[in-house]
This record gives sequence, structure tokens and C-alpha cells, in this order.
Amino acid sequence: MKQAVIAAVVGQFGHPRGAGGTVAGWVMAHRRSNRERSRWVVSLLDVRPTDRVLEIGFGPSLAIAELSRQVGESGHVYGIDHSEVMLQQASRRNTAAIAAGLVTLTLSSVDQLPALLDGPFDAILTVNSLGFWPAPPDQLGELRRRLRPGGRIAVASQPRCPGATVRTPLKAADEIENLLRDAGYTLMRTETLDLAPPVVCVLGANPDSPLLTNS
Repeated sequence: MKQAVIAAVVGQFGHPRGAGGTVAGWVMAHRRSNRERSRWVVSLLDVRPTDRVLEIGFGPSLAIAELSRQVGESGHVYGIDHSEVMLQQASRRNTAAIAAGLVTLTLSSVDQLPALLDGPFDAILTVNSLGFWPAPPDQLGELRRRLRPGGRIAVASQPRCPGATVRTPLKAADEIENLLRDAGYTLMRTETLDLAPPVVCVLGANPDSPLLTNS
């Protein structure tokens, strides 16, 4: 019974729905470590005012809100999430930025990206969602095709699974780096944020650029 309850709670964080999903969304939005994590990941991407940025699995939209403060009229922030509950909460949280034409949020999954998100994007990020993707190698490859030459990607993970230790994020970083490499990304590096548990973020670039290819 206890394991069933834990599984139900974890499932809400992966795909919030119904009343339980509303509660899960509130928890994710107000957890201090989640806010620190989102600000940190966005800072690693070095977003410029003219950038077009896409977040996969925006959840409570903490990163979306941070990004919307960094882009200007020539830039734009896009986000997708497969949870209608998260879309509703994120839309309310970003009402002003959406009305100003800085943010577009869409109900969609990473394996069914709408034509609206064909790109090219300057940066793509995802935080704690890669483990819920149906086929990460395929989806990472498709996202790279939507990045401009030299575009950046950031994949962050803060494992909170039962039995996780300080080594768990390091293992996750190795797995993410291998996936990115297999999908054709280059110039990878891993950064760590000292929270409890630690957060890792693996950054890479689309190598379809003479500058990157010859470096």
C-alpha cells in the first residue's frame, strides 16, 4: 500500500493532473530549491535579448518566468508541457509576458512537437523532464535539428528518487552527456549546483557551424 501511494505521488510530479496535480504544481512552484535551480540553469545559457528559447516540460514555469525577464521585443520564449494542469498554472503565472508577446506556452509532448516550434532556436533547456521522455535519443536529435548553428542546449537533473545519494546526480550527468554526444552535440560541459540533493546541468552545442566544427 505504501509503495502504491509513493508511486501515485511520483506520477503526479511527472504528469500532474486533476486535484492531485494542482497540489503537485503548487509544491513545485513554491519549493525554494526549485526556484534556485531554475535561476541557475537559465544563467548557464547566457540568454541574450534577441534569443528565441524553448523549454521542454516547463512545469510550474519557474524558468519561463526567468527567461521572459531576459528576452527583449526581438526575442521570444516558448515552452511545452504535456500537463494541462501545468499549462493552466503557467499561463496564469506568466499572464503579463504572454500578453506582451514575449512568451508562448503550448500543450504538447516532446515527441509530438507542433509546427510552431520548428525553430531555429538559439537555446533549448529542460529541467528534470528527460526521464519522462519516451525516446530521449530520438527527441534530443530532433531538438538539435531545431537549434541554429552554434545553438545551446541545457539538460538539468536533480534526482530525488528513493535511495538517491550524492553520487546519483553524477551518474545522471554521465548518462545525459552520452545521450547528447550520441545525438550529435559537441562542446559539452557539466556544471553542478550544491543543493540537497545536488543539481547537475550538462550543456552542449549544435556543431552545424564552421566555427564549432573547426574548433
